[in-house]
Amino acid sequence: MAACSRLPLHSLIHKHAHGCCRAVRVVHTNTATQEPVYPPILPSLTAKSKSSSGRRIAEHVEKIRAADVHEKIDLLTRIQRKKYVLYPQTFALNADKWYQHFTKTAYLPGLPEKFLVDEIQDKTAAANSNAYGSIDESTFADIRSYVCHSILQENWYMKKRRAFLQKEQEHQVSPFLRNLVSGLTHSLAKHNPLLQLSSLDFDPQVNFYWMRGQRTIPRGHRSGRVEPMRFQIDDKPHSQIRIPEPLPQFVPLEQVISAEVPEIKLAPDRLPMFRRQYENNIFTGAKLPDPVCHGHTQFHLVPDRYRRDKMAKRNLTDQVEVHLRANSIASLFAWTGAQAMYQGFWSREDVTRPFVSQAVITDGQYFSFFCYQLNTLALSVETDAENPRKNVCWGTDSIRLFEEVKDGVVVGLNDRVLNLLVQFLLNN
Repeated sequence: MAACSRLPLHSLIHKHAHGCCRAVRVVHTNTATQEPVYPPILPSLTAKSKSSSGRRIAEHVEKIRAADVHEKIDLLTRIQRKKYVLYPQTFALNADKWYQHFTKTAYLPGLPEKFLVDEIQDKTAAANSNAYGSIDESTFADIRSYVCHSILQENWYMKKRRAFLQKEQEHQVSPFLRNLVSGLTHSLAKHNPLLQLSSLDFDPQVNFYWMRGQRTIPRGHRSGRVEPMRFQIDDKPHSQIRIPEPLPQFVPLEQVISAEVPEIKLAPDRLPMFRRQYENNIFTGAKLPDPVCHGHTQFHLVPDRYRRDKMAKRNLTDQVEVHLRANSIASLFAWTGAQAMYQGFWSREDVTRPFVSQAVITDGQYFSFFCYQLNTLALSVETDAENPRKNVCWGTDSIRLFEEVKDGVVVGLNDRVLNLLVQFLLNN
């Protein structure tokens, strides 16, 4: 009969302990490689919590990103709420600083270096310099003669009746500007191939809608809520030139601009600006499928209310240049912003290249020249927090084209204005 043997207790404990450890390691390894059986728990789309609101916003952003350009613009402009209407030609005082804040635009006096115009130098030295050296003296003499004839056509040859009240600019200066733009574009088309493929629009409609800043709703059933401030520009320039290819940039996209954007702490109502509710529009002056979709130069006519003589009667001579700067910033921002939207960019998908346009503002005798480069559309509160980019506007003070018309002769025709007009139209 075999005798039963007993194992020591410490050996059994040591054996079972090693077995348990090996089993535990296998269990942990299997758990780490397992995929989740249930889908992730997401906030409800219909709840009123912050997480639900964040999910709705995120899904709406992804829907806009995946849409084509036409549907993207429709999604961005679909919801109609009250918005501030920004008028390029405004009666408000010192509106240029406010418009710079609303559009995040830095203003630099003078023109970009490529135009070879140094505002610090003597005006006579700038007048004697030929525009880009791309046209000869005979062509420039023909342009000078054409401008003189256009001035005499409206101020000497034609005998017009006295215009209706507040219609003098439309009655006298608008035909002159129309002839000037069409004639110069035709004369310089052989020197600039882009002008041969361009489209010249008269009395176009330009619209742009965007969000900038936020406000707390003061009253009503939504009182206390924070909403973005919405802006709309409805512009109608005298004429504009569209081209099939974009203009080159004036400065690199990421270049640091020395000029600062004014920071306005007050509400836009203090400017004053007024809120209206109607259809949100984004429009460049041409429909979306048009291949000639890039802006070249806009021409604006100063209305009768803001003529120099009438501003002087109201003791507002200091506001003449301010009004012109505000007009250029608002008009060119709306035009370049709409062009960028036509290419599929918006505040959540910022531009990857600059959009450039030019503007000439005149009352028939004084001309002002402006250049604008759109570097960012990320102007909303969510996208502007860490956005170092800023839009840039260059501009000159008013330059007088001629002194007067006397006995059928244009007295004091300024060649510097003609040089700048030629340089603007030759930009390609």
